[in-house]
Amino acid sequence: MRYAETGFNLEVDLTRGNIERVATDPELTELYLGGLGTNAKILWDRVPPEVEPFSPDNLLIFSTGLLVGTPAPGCNRTIVSTISPQTLFMAYSMMGGFFSPELKHAGYDKVIFRGKSPNLVYLWINNDKVEIRDASHLQGKGAIETAELIRQELKEPKAQVAAIGLAGENRVYFASIEQGHSSASRGGIGAVMGDKGLKAIAVRGTEDVNIAQPDEFLNLCNEVLEYIKVREEKPIPGVMPILAGLGSPKEMTVHNEKWHTENFMWGNSRVRRKGFWNEEIENKWTESMENVRKRLISCYNCPMKCGAIISVPGISTYMMKCFSKLTYTMAAFSDLDFGFRIAQRATEYGVDGFSTPQVMAFAIELYEAGILTDKDFPGMPSDSEGRFYWLLDRIVRREGIGDVLANGTYWAAEQIGNGAQEYAHNNIKKHEQLPLKLSMLNPIYFLMYCTGEKANITQIEGNFPQAPFRTREEREEFVKDWIQVPDEKFKQYFLDWELRGENSIPYYPTVEMTCEIVDWQEKMHYIDDATGMCAGLSSFPLKPPYHIHNLPVFISSATGIDMDEAGLTQVAKRNRNLVRAVNIRRGMRRKDEKVPEDHWKKRFPELEKELLDAYYKFKGWNNEGIPTKESLHELSLDYVSEDFIQRGILTEDEETPSREILAEKEKK
Repeated sequence: MRYAETGFNLEVDLTRGNIERVATDPELTELYLGGLGTNAKILWDRVPPEVEPFSPDNLLIFSTGLLVGTPAPGCNRTIVSTISPQTLFMAYSMMGGFFSPELKHAGYDKVIFRGKSPNLVYLWINNDKVEIRDASHLQGKGAIETAELIRQELKEPKAQVAAIGLAGENRVYFASIEQGHSSASRGGIGAVMGDKGLKAIAVRGTEDVNIAQPDEFLNLCNEVLEYIKVREEKPIPGVMPILAGLGSPKEMTVHNEKWHTENFMWGNSRVRRKGFWNEEIENKWTESMENVRKRLISCYNCPMKCGAIISVPGISTYMMKCFSKLTYTMAAFSDLDFGFRIAQRATEYGVDGFSTPQVMAFAIELYEAGILTDKDFPGMPSDSEGRFYWLLDRIVRREGIGDVLANGTYWAAEQIGNGAQEYAHNNIKKHEQLPLKLSMLNPIYFLMYCTGEKANITQIEGNFPQAPFRTREEREEFVKDWIQVPDEKFKQYFLDWELRGENSIPYYPTVEMTCEIVDWQEKMHYIDDATGMCAGLSSFPLKPPYHIHNLPVFISSATGIDMDEAGLTQVAKRNRNLVRAVNIRRGMRRKDEKVPEDHWKKRFPELEKELLDAYYKFKGWNNEGIPTKESLHELSLDYVSEDFIQRGILTEDEETPSREILAEKEKK
């Protein structure tokens, strides 16, 4: 008997219309746990680097995490993986809601799609009955509308549906997959789904998930619930509202947005709204929130209520999550009323809430700079809000200039030329990042932005505070009950971290300590992404209920696998290096790992080089960011090094430069 997981994947060949239920190897669970780890192994094994994102040979994987469907609070994430049309690297996005637990209760750990359907279809999974159904009548329908129509058609109101909107059908590079109040949106995953002719997946599951040691596991779950109650009653003082408590993040309960409105460069704008926030605006935004928010809602088996049901006059009721309330608002320099309205349309279209506002703001900047002209925008309204609606409609339909913008700021700038590249300034690895632009370089965030391959900063930052506390007394109070640290030395790092002057070099105690902090935060995210844990209860907030000390016990009692902290750390390292290996094999190198020039007002090039050099060495990677043969061997990833050697990416003797490095030197 398999515990926590079902032991079966569903393989769907859309070209042939073939469906198979395939047993999985339990040894892979011990090596990679599940979720992102086993997704990466499948992509490595079955998608060679020559495969293009819109090739029939590209895979689209919907995966449950190892602990999804168990009683563990907050374990509900769907990990969707493919090759991105935007970055050309591996894309993986986490989706909350109820889809993943329903899939596991139907008897499957993953659904793996290959090929392309000649006609628009959707997949219906009803426990062991699975069929591909015609979706021609759903063409052009919104993502949320599609889900409701499918439930009505199936006469199954409890079915969970993940669907794309018009953006996915038209292969917009930042198209999302929508499900309830959550979405998988980074990296153009929805575009790959649309390219495969797959409109939606509907699933209904009523089977049990077995637990190896149920009594012990339930006791652990109750401990987490008790801790959550304590933390909710005792928010952390002195930090921004979304970090004071728990959640992913709980933007639908937060009213004070001074931090986000005045410190972030929302959209593609280089202008910050300094001094924007005042009592009048705060009252107006609070009124907007209270008027439209009908009730707070949670994902499967979670007490946090991070989303909300929204009812805007003149617009059908819908669900909203995370930062969607702000991204369109701030990109257009408008207010929350506008944000709520346009976000509903964007959700139905199925587009990423971070990239889309930036792409539209990028277009406006090019227009104001004269790089694009009136003939590129025939009939566009003159007001800011009208322009954003106009651009959104044309992008998702790929009409006119929208056909260019639909490929994201990097590719659009390359096509437009004439200096447009200077305005596509918030990309890392060809992908729009959260527009966080502050004054002083932050070394921890520098490394996370450069080397992270998740393309979503809120899913790589974590348990270490974002900024030093003002006084020693505040820092001493914070570390008193800081049990989540993997080692006591991290408490001292924080105690010694003081505010710096505007002109000082922003060192943490040492570069080595910075590397250790980033590695800890990254490790926790890779554990979450393997187990299906929401980052809002583990890797994202300060002092979460799940951490490196209790997660091994959760995994052991759920699965029967003998797991300790060292073993779990090794799994996280293995998964992280395998994701990197997929991208290295697709051409990613050090030259790709840089933040935009204007990301911080004050930059320190020598420190940045030192940080990247040190972090590569710390992670066991060579100077190009490629995992070394020795490091791969320690992680039981010898098959990766063998492939790298065969391709000339590594050599048998690592002191000898590889063929590609020698070729690069010859060019210079």
